[in-house]
Amino acid sequence: MDNGEFRSVRRRFQKTQKQMSQVLGTSLKAIQSFEQGWRKVPGHIERQMLFLLRMKKGIAEGSRPCWDIRNCSMETRQLCPAWEFNAGHFCWFINGTICRGKPLGTWSEKMKICRRCKVFAWTLTD
Repeated sequence: MDNGEFRSVRRRFQKTQKQMSQVLGTSLKAIQSFEQGWRKVPGHIERQMLFLLRMKKGIAEGSRPCWDIRNCSMETRQLCPAWEFNAGHFCWFINGTICRGKPLGTWSEKMKICRRCKVFAWTLTD
């Protein structure tokens, strides 16, 4: 998440920088640093912001879980934490999900793939 996206998400929440720092459990200075591009947004802050954004939007009626969208085999589903926790709309949030046939590594590696996926894309749309 770059500084512009961070600022945009905060504004979508209609929060001041101070209010956002309270929600995220970090300092006002950190929020200012993220938005100015002085500091990289840490993965745990990005995850929390994206999770809250998705929770605010809710689950669209008729939306399908990731395993249906990606047409995963039953074998893959049974190995995947998203399936195990019935979190097919939040697969991007859960580490160890099986996309492209193997568990994804770090948060930044995972997000490179997830940001191109329909399941995640709905999180960022207005």
